[in-house]
Amino acid sequence: MTSVTKWLRFRHAGTTNFGTLTSSAITVHEGEMFGHNAATGKILALSDVELLAPCVPSKIVALWNNFHALAAKLNQPEPQEPLYLLKATTSIAAPGAVIRRPSYYDGKTTYEGELGIIIGKTCARVSPGEADAFIFGYTCVNDITANDILTRDPTFPQWARAKGIDDYGPFGPVIATGLDPAKLTVRTILNGAERQNYPISDMIFRAQDLVSRISHDMTLLPGDLIAVGTSVGVGVMKEPVNTVTVAIDGIGELTNEFRL
Repeated sequence: MTSVTKWLRFRHAGTTNFGTLTSSAITVHEGEMFGHNAATGKILALSDVELLAPCVPSKIVALWNNFHALAAKLNQPEPQEPLYLLKATTSIAAPGAVIRRPSYYDGKTTYEGELGIIIGKTCARVSPGEADAFIFGYTCVNDITANDILTRDPTFPQWARAKGIDDYGPFGPVIATGLDPAKLTVRTILNGAERQNYPISDMIFRAQDLVSRISHDMTLLPGDLIAVGTSVGVGVMKEPVNTVTVAIDGIGELTNEFRL
């Protein structure tokens, strides 16, 4: 059985570092997370660092309509190929970050708890059978969406704008390696109430298929993030201060505040 390793990035004493997480501490590494690295021997308490997004993607690929249950609920046909958009990298927010609705927008904003795939090495035109060799690990994603912007102009669905607002793309807190994504369950908790609880095994296109198919469209680079889509239970964040947690056993919990 493959052991699970949890990688993270953090700021400590004014510098950005990375390492692996145990139950109570961080083992600091040097080198490159997606290349050669080694433990330095230094140990830090988690409470002594500022967590950052666990990597810096060159692009964020976000899936739409990738779960059987959600397609059925929305009465939409299941796609014959992955449907996706690119989410701005400036939408990235760190675990624990406070996210604010833009002052110019007073419409509905929804949470979307999702599994994220992190690419570990340059990946182009790979087969599904080869894909695992290019997947570094998995993370938690909240694909926040400004719904009223998305559909405001009937001539053009504004996917990129609705999902690309600054800080609308938190992910983390770690990248977990050694996991079988098909065995994972995503839960989303809004202000203490569980709103989503769905199995990744319900995906229309499994993780390896997504990596393969997307890599035939565009080269995926180390650190790139694929948000695999969400399932039933998406909802609007209505309170002045909303606490949202995306929890995936084996990876951890991504918690952020969203303020209106």
